[in-house]
Amino acid sequence: MDRLLRGDLPPGGKCDLKTLALESGVTRTGFYPKKNRDGIIRPGPYQHLAEEFERRLAALQEAGEIVDPRAAQIERLKVQVAELKERLAKRDATVAELTAFKKLALSRLAAQHDEIQRLREQAATASNVRRLSAGRPGTAPYESCS
Repeated sequence: MDRLLRGDLPPGGKCDLKTLALESGVTRTGFYPKKNRDGIIRPGPYQHLAEEFERRLAALQEAGEIVDPRAAQIERLKVQVAELKERLAKRDATVAELTAFKKLALSRLAAQHDEIQRLREQAATASNVRRLSAGRPGTAPYESCS
């Protein structure tokens, strides 16, 4: 029991009653209460050891010690999965926000393009709009002020 609670576990074993039974050479059923034929419940031959093992294991866990390396790895992986899920949710929210922004920007550009096209057509068909001549390069469009 002490060896298991220190974390010295056999290959493939856990810190549980099954491994305790295997390591001590007794059947696991000896750790549990028995029922007589008349229905009266009597303690198992090793039930007091099972209760002590469970009590000591719970005390270690409450103190923050994890004696089973696989349990420690499981806890670490659970924390890591939770962090990754949070990061993924934030990234999904960012992607959704950027997709909405892109859609809005494209619709605004399309509306501006349509407005420019409409104004060009209106300017081309209007009879009261005259085009100014480009003039010669290098000459001022107006006369000198002096």
